[in-house]
Amino acid sequence: MRSIVTAALLAVTAATPAATRAPVAVTVAPDAATLAAVRARPPQDELIYFLLVDRFANGNPANDRGGLLGGPLQTGFDPTSKAFFNGGDLAGVLQKLDYIQGLGATAIWLAPVFKNKPVQGGPGQESAGYHGYWITDFTQVDPHLGSNDDLKRLVDAAHARGLKVYLDIVTNHTADVIQYRECVGKPCTYRSRADYPYSRQGGPSGGQINPGFAGDHIATPENWAKLTRPDFAYTPFITPGEERIKVPAWLNDPIYYHNRGETVYRNESSQFGDFVSLDDLATEHPRVIDGMIEIYGNWIEKLGIDGYRVDTAQHVNPEFWQRFVPAMQARAKAAGIPNFHIFGEVSVDEVDVGRLARNSRITGMENVLDFALKNAAMEAIAGTAPTSVLARLFADDVLYPQGEATAATNASFISNHDGGRFAWFVRRANPNIDTVELAQRTLLAHGFLLFSRGVPTIYAGDEQGFIGTGNDQLARQPLFASLVPEYRAMQRLGTSAGHTVASYDPAHPFYRALKAMAAVRAADPRLRHGTTRVRAAGDAPGLFAFSRQLAGKPGETLVVMNTANTPLTANVMVDPAHRDWTSRFGTCPATAAAPGTLAISLPPLGIAVCSSDASDK
Repeated sequence: MRSIVTAALLAVTAATPAATRAPVAVTVAPDAATLAAVRARPPQDELIYFLLVDRFANGNPANDRGGLLGGPLQTGFDPTSKAFFNGGDLAGVLQKLDYIQGLGATAIWLAPVFKNKPVQGGPGQESAGYHGYWITDFTQVDPHLGSNDDLKRLVDAAHARGLKVYLDIVTNHTADVIQYRECVGKPCTYRSRADYPYSRQGGPSGGQINPGFAGDHIATPENWAKLTRPDFAYTPFITPGEERIKVPAWLNDPIYYHNRGETVYRNESSQFGDFVSLDDLATEHPRVIDGMIEIYGNWIEKLGIDGYRVDTAQHVNPEFWQRFVPAMQARAKAAGIPNFHIFGEVSVDEVDVGRLARNSRITGMENVLDFALKNAAMEAIAGTAPTSVLARLFADDVLYPQGEATAATNASFISNHDGGRFAWFVRRANPNIDTVELAQRTLLAHGFLLFSRGVPTIYAGDEQGFIGTGNDQLARQPLFASLVPEYRAMQRLGTSAGHTVASYDPAHPFYRALKAMAAVRAADPRLRHGTTRVRAAGDAPGLFAFSRQLAGKPGETLVVMNTANTPLTANVMVDPAHRDWTSRFGTCPATAAAPGTLAISLPPLGIAVCSSDASDK
């Protein structure tokens, strides 16, 4: 395979600035000036690098089994299985900070690092909590990943380099510990509040269970104190030996859970049902709200971290967030962190800005993960939807609480650990695609991500040409050499190497291309803070163009894309005051063809960034 895969990528590589960041030695703690500079940066100045700690780098093989004895079903460790711990840890992340920063990332988002139930699932269905979302101890780092001290060392070392650290947190559920006597060994059908109210088991005419409880809409501690029995819908019990497995200790009491059976991911069950049997917390309960505020407020104070990504945010009642988010911001400000960034996971399958914006408006958690941008890229870049899909994405930004200002601080992405990698989306939409076009479309999508509004998030491995073969476990390949047969059989882009070798190559064409894109973004405040104005879109694949401008300031940065498989030449509208142009990425004309018109030529699936810094005199 050609080393750069396309002529467009050759142009990208040539545009890389000559000056590169020199490696910085790991330090024990940041100096005051460096830390102040880190904390002064607003969210839109960041480029986030997201990783699952277990799948990134193994810096300390001694902790692979988490201090547990036995085989995989006891320790959760099996480096030959995609469903179990593979060996990555916080020490490994610390050792690879040069690699992460060299890409141009300014913030690291860690998947949950808290202690998990090592293994869950019935016979033949077991898997491990390597991903971090099955928490039992909210106060301790999972021993497979290291220790609380290891996490503090990582945060300090990142800050010393000017990097931020975001933690992934969970408030919706804990690990699967609570069982129901009515359906042992099988899923429990969801039982609604109408059919099984808290006050009476068996329906409105059933026997009294919690007499006097006025309903969860009465959010007072006095009312919730009357909810003393948790068997209003099902009869919960805890397997002997696990009665005290959760920390803090209050989490072991079934009274603080919904206990209503499996969610169907819609309607009432979306907030009150168990996700694949995970214990769904009663986040309406004042004790739960206060407890979660204490847990995550303490982590801010202990570590000095810079933000939280919130898992399953849409499945928690809005009233919880209306208390939780201000409390976290207050704790952060008290700790000297003025720009603490909180963004929630609100998963949507369409280019549905309205649903994301609705969540932002009603919860008080203003920022979300930008699933709409990811879905627009899937349709118009991985697929063959018209470029008008991309135009509508930006047009709908007005729906957010602060309009485009909110969209500018949402975390944007095109790949992740749940839905899959963008290269796989391209292959799924085009089963017969060749590797050159697959690489072109994947890089074009990353260009769209890095030059659009929002806080771009790169999923670890995308910069090394990872493709994957699906979602979830099939998109969670380690960057270290894998022993998992399914991963070892997977292809990578930009290299003949597969997953049998380590993948930290700064010379990989994707790493170089993303590094070049990141450098362009970092050097241009318009690409980070500017408003977006669509300049060209159509009813078919092909030209899409948008300008980024800073209000009240001269200058314009124009991003032009070609989503078609054929070259294009077109005239694109620009500000008539901008005559002289510079190529920042790809190839741009030096001067406007006429006042207000820039003549653009792009190769198939090409992208260019053109900048005009001075007005025509």
